[in-house]
Amino acid sequence: MWTSWPRNFSPSIQVINSCAPAWNSYVPFLLFPLPVRRHSDGVELSTTEIRQAVQLALAEDIGGGDATTLAVVPEATSARAVLRAREPLVVAGLAFAEAALVELSFSVKTERAARDGQQVKADGILLRVSGPARAILSTERVALNFVQRLSGIATLTAQFVDAIKGTPAQILDTRKTTPGWRRFEKYAVACGGGKNHRLGLFDLILIKDNHLVALQHENPNAIAVAVARAREKFPQLKIEVEADTLEQAEQAADAGADIILLDNMNLIQLRLAVQKIKGRAQTEASGGVNPANVRAIAGTGVDFISVGALTHSARAVDIGLDFEG
Repeated sequence: MWTSWPRNFSPSIQVINSCAPAWNSYVPFLLFPLPVRRHSDGVELSTTEIRQAVQLALAEDIGGGDATTLAVVPEATSARAVLRAREPLVVAGLAFAEAALVELSFSVKTERAARDGQQVKADGILLRVSGPARAILSTERVALNFVQRLSGIATLTAQFVDAIKGTPAQILDTRKTTPGWRRFEKYAVACGGGKNHRLGLFDLILIKDNHLVALQHENPNAIAVAVARAREKFPQLKIEVEADTLEQAEQAADAGADIILLDNMNLIQLRLAVQKIKGRAQTEASGGVNPANVRAIAGTGVDFISVGALTHSARAVDIGLDFEG
């Protein structure tokens, strides 16, 4: 049992990231004998990065000690609790909740009643917990913060995915993520049935409007020059070009872009762009996408629909940790 920081809590621990020789790869050195948490359609999360994130969050929350719990709850008190959905949701992030709840005491035990990616009804149990009451009380908020936020992203993503069911289009996320949480949030998108777009600036060429403005005086046109330079510099990477007009979309297809991002185009423009490109590249619709219009956008024939709101506007869902008598 513990009185302040337990012996197994080490908030200064760091993830060792092997990024050589390929600087754009992520190969974690696993410090803990636990399985990798992964989702088949997207980001893979190691137990190392999960535990590091949890330890930083606990250090932030507990500081020198949980004053309330240390003052009120006797050291020998045991408890049983459940992590319960208080609204319908899609689960994501249970590994974070588990890692938080067990971090302060080896005696805390958890048992999953649901899995990441599963739809759960209101009042459904996600996780059962038992062990020292002090350890559970002091880690409760951190456990909930992770699973509420990530499940919120998964739940919103599932709503978009369900809205276009039966069409060939796929829902993509973006780089509009919480700093430091990108991998976690993209994992949650995958739990909700979405697909991960590029993880960062390193794994796909995306030539956007500001790049093109910087090349506006190049001949024959900025898009052709940008695509040619990108192909020469990084031949192993796919190239995507943002097009604001039908003319730019045709230029990108002529230049050999792999994907053309049709930015803020209306439904008529999207249909015309898909027809003009005629399978020479994949197409992605972006800008102003919401649950009310996403199915109509999918009906234009685009291959992908990117939705920044999946990560920058998802609300945390309501999940509680309830002690049982």
